[in-house]
Amino acid sequence: MPDYFSETELFSETEVLVAVPRLTQLRLSAFVAAGIVLPLSAKAGLAFRRIDLARIELLCELVEEFDLDDDGLGLVIRLVDQLHAAQRDLTRLCAAVAAEDAEVRARIGARLSPAD
Repeated sequence: MPDYFSETELFSETEVLVAVPRLTQLRLSAFVAAGIVLPLSAKAGLAFRRIDLARIELLCELVEEFDLDDDGLGLVIRLVDQLHAAQRDLTRLCAAVAAEDAEVRARIGARLSPAD
């Protein structure tokens, strides 16, 4: 599985089109124009990160499988972004709780238990 979260490698538009076979130049331009893919500006043009490739693959799948237009794609991708942010926050919260002593963890656990 590719490491989409590595931010060190950048891809040109041409490289993105090769990496995502079902992507067309027109569709990529539409994604960028709609603001649902946000490439970096580089001297040679637009530069895409690995995370952008993963996002583009998801967008292509949504277009093909669900026939979503740009507005629908924007809505779905915002929801996906919110879900990822919530997951990241929950992971950080869990790590913070795990770093606390047993008494604090027990009190937090008691508060999280379902009410009878």
